[in-house]
Amino acid sequence: MGSHFKAGERSVRRHDLVFVTTSGWRAALAKRGQLAADPLITRWVDNGWPLIGRRAMPGETHGVALGLPLPPSAGKRRLAFLVEPGEIVSIARPPSLSAARPAAPRAWSPTLDRLDTLASQYAVEARVFGSLAWAALTGLDYLTDRSDLDLLLHVDRDTDLVELAAHVAGIEDAAPMRLDGELVRDGDDAVNWREIYTGAREILVKSTGGIAVLESSLFISGGPSS
Repeated sequence: MGSHFKAGERSVRRHDLVFVTTSGWRAALAKRGQLAADPLITRWVDNGWPLIGRRAMPGETHGVALGLPLPPSAGKRRLAFLVEPGEIVSIARPPSLSAARPAAPRAWSPTLDRLDTLASQYAVEARVFGSLAWAALTGLDYLTDRSDLDLLLHVDRDTDLVELAAHVAGIEDAAPMRLDGELVRDGDDAVNWREIYTGAREILVKSTGGIAVLESSLFISGGPSS
């Protein structure tokens, strides 16, 4: 589900799927003793399911910051791990919208059709994270009646972000679920599409390295994030 990169080919970014060695799992779980006996965690390791790239929290200065968001049946806990770079086997991009589609509720199909058409119209890459992505990756029951569809729309310098965000808003108006997600520039600078749609003068630009406040006009024009 997406292009894979071997360890060392590039650094881990937010939303990346990160596959680690068995020894890496053992080391991570050794610091969280109670988790090692959790049947779901054991199943996760045995199936070789990935962790996800995240921003490091204050004090996390050593290791690669990764996360594991558990399904509703496990309390929707969000587990944080630090893994040594040498324990990373490969990195993959989040699932594409089309690859994740079989895991989506049937009621979502018209919305997914409209999003596929929109992505094609603007020549942007549509990927998913959150509940739909994890349902597609694991087959576990991540989706509920209240689940959002979390989108990553990878744009380029020439994409009309204002127009694109307006179209996403229009699709959401007729959708059975909330559309959340980000417009992502080269690298991993990203902004919530709603901030562009509402015309905010300043926006929060998120990246693996942190969060920056930026004039929206700079992001829209493809200018620097810092």
